[in-house]
Amino acid sequence: MGVGLDHLQGLYAQTSDPWGFEHSAYEQAKFKATRAALSQSGYRSAFELGCGNGQLARHLIDICARYTGMDAVATALRAARQTVPQGRFVQGFYPGPLPEGDFDLLILSEVLYFLDHAGLEQLATDIATRWPQAEIICVTWRGPSGNPLEGEEALQGFAQTLTTHDFTCVTQTDDYRIDRALPGAST
Repeated sequence: MGVGLDHLQGLYAQTSDPWGFEHSAYEQAKFKATRAALSQSGYRSAFELGCGNGQLARHLIDICARYTGMDAVATALRAARQTVPQGRFVQGFYPGPLPEGDFDLLILSEVLYFLDHAGLEQLATDIATRWPQAEIICVTWRGPSGNPLEGEEALQGFAQTLTTHDFTCVTQTDDYRIDRALPGAST
């Protein structure tokens, strides 16, 4: 089993910013690197799974005609709505239903290692079925997470399962990597 809802709610029990996204120079630089990893200058509709308090969305909203974020924790979503009022934010715990939309950009920022192998397979199936032409950005923490799957292990499992896309590492530091997945020639 991946990380449970109780764990996620516990992270946000005392603050809407448990990782210090808003004021961390490291996190802000990573958000800028995430934007720089995109292949296009604009998107019709973006979806971010595990959007947290909306700090990454703040860096991307101006290049997306529509932006939808999903998170399991109500505290995070309240903060996201304040941070990016023009975005659409929905509550949901994955694996589970994903929002409707014709997304051409999918953002999976430090979320894959919260899932287990079955969850990664389900996510790959959902994407291949619903958004096979979407660009995908995966941001992966390279250090120990304490989760059942570590970051690069989860990314590798997801990439091997999502056969509709070709993955390329576009940025790598000692702490994180950013991979871009574009629809493959067979799609």
